[in-house]
Amino acid sequence: MSNHRRPARLNSYRGHYLHSLAWFARRARWFAEEQLEHGEVRCALCRGVGTDRTFELHHLDYRGVIESSHGWAAHEHHDDLVALHPRCHEWVHTLIDRDKALSGLVSRRAASAQAIARLRTKVAQTLTDGETA
Repeated sequence: MSNHRRPARLNSYRGHYLHSLAWFARRARWFAEEQLEHGEVRCALCRGVGTDRTFELHHLDYRGVIESSHGWAAHEHHDDLVALHPRCHEWVHTLIDRDKALSGLVSRRAASAQAIARLRTKVAQTLTDGETA
């Protein structure tokens, strides 16, 4: 299985599920649970604080996303989703898409964790380099 993104027109998940009432309800519940548990919501990559209006949710696993003849059902576990700023989310997908090991040789959860860890290091390094310049 590939971790590459397909264009939205070829991808029922991106073209339909992410616009469904089931997803909007699950998304709202995820942010409420995260806020209750941690007091604030942070980007998994840059660690910046945000809200449901400033973050996107990245799926670490799609097993809870179910399409049937009755429509979409959102049964993702809380830990199958992580909050990311839109730019951070795009960086994660770009790295996964470009890296052969991440795009096809490991699970989506492992690919996402490795991509986020690598990008965190890169962001920290860029910040450190900027402070010494």
